[in-house]
Amino acid sequence: MSINFHTKDINNSNFLITGGAGFIGSHIAEYLLKNGAKKVRVLDNLVNGFETNLAPLRQYSGFEFIEGDIRNAETCQLACNQINYVSHQAALGSVPRSIKEPLYFNEVNVGGFLNMVKAAIDNNVQQFVYASSSSVYGDEPSLPKIENRIGNCLSPYAATKKTNELYAQVFADVYGLKMIGFRYFNIFGPRQDPDGAYAAVIPLFVKGIMKNIPVYINGDGGQTRDFTFVDNAVQVNIKGMLTDNVKAVNKVFNVATGENFSVNYLYNACKEYLHSNFEAIYREPRNGDIRNSLADISLANDFLGYTPTKKFEDGLIETIDFFKEKYS
Repeated sequence: MSINFHTKDINNSNFLITGGAGFIGSHIAEYLLKNGAKKVRVLDNLVNGFETNLAPLRQYSGFEFIEGDIRNAETCQLACNQINYVSHQAALGSVPRSIKEPLYFNEVNVGGFLNMVKAAIDNNVQQFVYASSSSVYGDEPSLPKIENRIGNCLSPYAATKKTNELYAQVFADVYGLKMIGFRYFNIFGPRQDPDGAYAAVIPLFVKGIMKNIPVYINGDGGQTRDFTFVDNAVQVNIKGMLTDNVKAVNKVFNVATGENFSVNYLYNACKEYLHSNFEAIYREPRNGDIRNSLADISLANDFLGYTPTKKFEDGLIETIDFFKEKYS
């Protein structure tokens, strides 16, 4: 990631990345460390994060790691001490898992979020950005998805993210904390976990094709997604934390590329790049999944200057290359 997403001097700034041993969080932390941030503190309980994701960060003198859980209010207070900017990525992220474990998702995604926001207020954090999700659009049928037009939530996961947005507005209004939320659309890239029970689709496809392990496609594969390479998520987090645009604060923005592709197209692209004829197995659609997803990203462009730097195909090649090396 050689493109600069910021113009402000960050040499004297301290950052906290929650979930920074995870997929998106570790990329944000690495960007900040590479670009000379004074301190980048990562808070992670290593449930969904991995020590291997922290390895590239440990070479930097400004890196700090706290192994802890956002459900613990004292841990959050400690993590926010002397921090200027927070990027809150720590969360549980699977729709089907949330249907099985709704209480756990509420504890982490809502309770943990509140602990972090309260700690940010108590420690005078300048700006707080957080991961929301495209799942908050729920059953709203129109495409592309526009921020002020949302429907009913279709899963406990979606409900937790919608609740985060509601609380963010309240904390901004009542306490004056500057907050910006990001509705991620199917973020993918290197370091995404292919091994969990609820692993994301791209690493699952690549691993299955490479190792001849059964690959499943839910439904007919015609469902579409706005697959968004992780560099774009990094960009918007950096711009959100550092923006001086007062009109950008206390808003929620789509983070996507503004293009969508079917799951069948994705699988065939993976097969083609890996020179494989390995076929997927089709099964019943998943409960809580939406049929089509496509984002309007003009709001993030207008207020934060967000423009995707890497489109789907280029990001997919980089991602497949990462997993080829991992599994070769």
